[in-house]
Amino acid sequence: MFRIAANAAANASFPKEGRLNYRHAFHAGNFADVVKHALLVAIVAYLKRKEKPFRVIDTHAGIGLYDLSSEEARRTGEHLAGIDALRASPAAEAAALAAYLDAVSVDGPGAYPGSPLIARRLLRRQDRLSAYELHPVDAERLAALFAGDVQVKTFALDGWLALGAHLPPKEKRGLVLIDPPFEAKDEIASIAAGLAAAHRRWPGGIYAIWYPIKRAAERDRLHAALAATGIPDIVAAEFLREPPGAEDRLIGTGLAVVNPPFTFAQEAAAIMAILEQPLGKSGGASSRVVAIASERP
Repeated sequence: MFRIAANAAANASFPKEGRLNYRHAFHAGNFADVVKHALLVAIVAYLKRKEKPFRVIDTHAGIGLYDLSSEEARRTGEHLAGIDALRASPAAEAAALAAYLDAVSVDGPGAYPGSPLIARRLLRRQDRLSAYELHPVDAERLAALFAGDVQVKTFALDGWLALGAHLPPKEKRGLVLIDPPFEAKDEIASIAAGLAAAHRRWPGGIYAIWYPIKRAAERDRLHAALAATGIPDIVAAEFLREPPGAEDRLIGTGLAVVNPPFTFAQEAAAIMAILEQPLGKSGGASSRVVAIASERP
């Protein structure tokens, strides 16, 4: 656990509205999506162990479903080393990935669902999904995707601001997925501030914060900012597709989880170990689960 001085941002209000230029269509189905979504499925599966209803809240939902033959996806080709590589690997037969692969295969190999659609496919009749998207065009597409679905509410709002008014959910159980674009220089401070404010409103919720890993120093700065909020019981599951190098580029992905299910650390470690072979680059993949903040005694 990190021990640093309290961060003033942790006691600030919710972050300002998010940026509008990030479009996930360029990155859908890449290795980071595979890891993030496989872990998301594991968390939702845990919530389903009890009959009581729960709500999934997706603060940066995107459009919900991505065409892997689109110009954006073809321009980067990131899905080739992500979901396509997994499907072509023996790892696709692993029982630990079965529910994830079922959820992302409904639309065929030419499409990849985003986190709100994956979550929706895991819900039972009593569960609900709230999906927020700030980009006006993407918000319209998200709303069209879920039109008529009584278990889903979509909002053309900044997800951070919405958490101030919409927590806690009436179900009292659930997961908040926070998946920001990491484009702003103050993103880490904004995440810590937004998480602290949300946690004050709903301390019993599960919060999962996705983050990219380019340099160890930035990753460590995020961990320290989360620890400085004073929120207990935070773990991080991290996957590196290759060892760190001199270049500033995406080499890994992480998911920091507040109030993780008691099975999460073990399940996350097993899932990421399976993914090392198909998603790793030149055999250099590695993964770990680490504690950012300990449980209160």
